[in-house]
Amino acid sequence: MSDLDPVPQLDAATLRAWDAAHTWHPFTPHDVYADEAPLMVVAAEGLDLIDADGRRYLDACGSLWCNVLGHRHPRLDAAVRSQLGRVAHATWLGNSSAPGVVLARRLLERAPPGLSRVFYSDNGSTATEIAMKMAYQYFQQAGLPGGAARTRFLAFGLGYQGDTLGAVSVGGVQVFHDRFRHLLFDVVRVPSPYAARLDAAGGLRGGDAWLRAALAPLDEALSEHGAEIAAIVLEPGMQGAGGMLTQPPGFVAAVRERCDAHGVLLILDEVAMGMGRSGDLFASLTEGVTPDLLCIAKGLGGGYLPIAATLTTEALFDAFRGPPEAGRTFFHGHTYTGNALGCAVGLAVLDAYEQDGVLAGLPERAAALARMLERVAAHPGVGGTRRYGLAAGVDIVDPSTGQPRPGADRFAAKVCVAARDQGVFLRPLGETIPLMPPLTIPIAELDRLGDAIVAAIGAAAAMPLRG
Repeated sequence: MSDLDPVPQLDAATLRAWDAAHTWHPFTPHDVYADEAPLMVVAAEGLDLIDADGRRYLDACGSLWCNVLGHRHPRLDAAVRSQLGRVAHATWLGNSSAPGVVLARRLLERAPPGLSRVFYSDNGSTATEIAMKMAYQYFQQAGLPGGAARTRFLAFGLGYQGDTLGAVSVGGVQVFHDRFRHLLFDVVRVPSPYAARLDAAGGLRGGDAWLRAALAPLDEALSEHGAEIAAIVLEPGMQGAGGMLTQPPGFVAAVRERCDAHGVLLILDEVAMGMGRSGDLFASLTEGVTPDLLCIAKGLGGGYLPIAATLTTEALFDAFRGPPEAGRTFFHGHTYTGNALGCAVGLAVLDAYEQDGVLAGLPERAAALARMLERVAAHPGVGGTRRYGLAAGVDIVDPSTGQPRPGADRFAAKVCVAARDQGVFLRPLGETIPLMPPLTIPIAELDRLGDAIVAAIGAAAAMPLRG
């Protein structure tokens, strides 16, 4: 340990005691926190997290979906060290710095055609909130007929855009959002496209039938409220925190068509499914769509630093031009906008994707994930699986009923705890276990992940239920 190292090398018991006494963890019911064996991470290497007892765990949730290249990646480590030799941060309010300028250029070279501007922030919630504020202000000053009346947003059930109040307003995950409903603005909400998968007789729709059923409530809402709506907010390909819920093929393109027909902007929230997760750098490219505003975060910083971006078109940017006294400026920003260290890491992530063949290797890994899910789905404790690119959800059920256990049982959480005995770190979403491994995961490790899930379901069944 260096004399300059500010983190003391404490034993596991002391760290856990201080954690219990002083910290407050996000999305964590603290009355069961200690019982569910939280990791105390002190190091990481490659695909593994290393706890205070020296045990290693495959990081199968990618440190909440952001670690796309593994830990202590040589390119990313070098990028941080190199940038520290220049400048760690300089304000972007009326000023600029080189890493952010270069990253903007390189992102736009790979982005869907027509996107031409990059606005930086520090997390996915903020990136989406920025897009919403841009869309709202755009209609107030673009001079379009009826534009001033476009003050609402259309969002989807079980959508999740983050935890700031604007993002919560368009979110649709009841357990996260309902408590704050009196603080939120009104939105036009339609069901999750995944909800249309189940037909009236209890069967599963597919193909065009699923697409038509998913679009029907959207068409109805736009017919009634289209003139009031500034933008539709959608996670393309898969709704992540709502339960890893897939969409019918062609859905995003069909939403784009409807936006154009009704004069509505399209905001695609790619925070979870962008930056390679879909198989392309941007999920919009996978769907063949150019949105008006595109939000990225998580993988952009490679799991190293908080960096996010909102990409948009020149037409939207032009509505904010004018002399200062015209008041058309976009008054939004924060201290670390365009942070030089974060942007340097973003550039290193792009280098790894382009020069190390990360994107080229994704089809083979996605196919291997699909095969692994077929094997896992055969277990009686699994109610179903869903996949989009290198993202998946595994629904955990009671094998005697085929239904999820009561929420108080927290059975999926028990499965995640049991998986640690198999050397795998997972984190549940209710009774669904998301799989969001680094994009560089070897196929053999995907197979090991499947084996660990199956073994953990059996081990969790032997654990006592709460109460």
